[in-house]
Amino acid sequence: MRAIVVDRWMEPADLRVREAPEPELAPGTLAVEVRAAGCNFFDLLMVRGQYQVKPPFPFVPGAELAGVVRAVGAGVEGFAAGDRVLASVPLGAFAERAVVPAPGAWRMPEGMSFEAGASFPIVYPTSYAGLVFRAGLRRGETLLVHAAAGGVGIAAVQIGKALGARVIATAGGADKLEVARRAGADVAIDYRGADWVDQVRAATDGHGADVIYDPVGGDVFDGSLRCIAWNGRLLVIGFASGRIPEVKLNRVLLKNIALVGLHWGAHALHQPERISETLAALLALYREGKVEPVVYRTYPLEELPAALEALGSRQSYGKVVVAP
Repeated sequence: MRAIVVDRWMEPADLRVREAPEPELAPGTLAVEVRAAGCNFFDLLMVRGQYQVKPPFPFVPGAELAGVVRAVGAGVEGFAAGDRVLASVPLGAFAERAVVPAPGAWRMPEGMSFEAGASFPIVYPTSYAGLVFRAGLRRGETLLVHAAAGGVGIAAVQIGKALGARVIATAGGADKLEVARRAGADVAIDYRGADWVDQVRAATDGHGADVIYDPVGGDVFDGSLRCIAWNGRLLVIGFASGRIPEVKLNRVLLKNIALVGLHWGAHALHQPERISETLAALLALYREGKVEPVVYRTYPLEELPAALEALGSRQSYGKVVVAP
């Protein structure tokens, strides 16, 4: 089968499609014909050897996919050949076929495209778990979402609106601000401007944001501490800026705020029951028309280097997808 094979640490631009052995169906797994696979920032890090997970060579990268079940392994119930599924996988999505652990697969709702399905398994659970389980976002509160035109950002905007929050979005540039507005943001602010903190304060009549969703870190995190509300929750999702911030805890004390972290990927180890709960809630929101993945572009598998370049250079918005 055709696949992206990593046999040494390399730059994404050096990735190529090669012939690879068919993955073997094992008990507890599904064999899936991959119709679309989602790209994530950690894919860039993994192929370079910069990610915390370093698979042995050779490996096929890619962690989320949508496709059609070809065969069902021993011990698997609830799936049959021909089912349309979306799934998260440890590795192997950037290929024509993949083997998927059955607990990480879900049937796709009627009418959901494969591109949308491949955009769903990571960013939407990340945003839902962060806002619902960790930050406890409540109806009527103000949610500030940073990098709101990115994959997790759009998911956070949509989920925040579905939960009844007023959503303020930040992004870089007019085009991305428009993407955030189309996703449902009530207010959109360019965080490249020096006065974005003052704009957040003005948009909340000086109250500040009750919950702040931050996948950026760095200077954006520092500014967030200046526009968070009393009793606010600052949700740490990641550090796309490259700088992990440090906090003087007197700020946490004086504003009575909580700093809350989220590691969605670790739920499989520590709280596996949360995974099915989260996906069930999200797929219900999709069926109700309250969340909808935004796909920047779908690339052929051979153009995975260009797809990852679009993601890494931040020229993309929403999700970048490849189609084997």
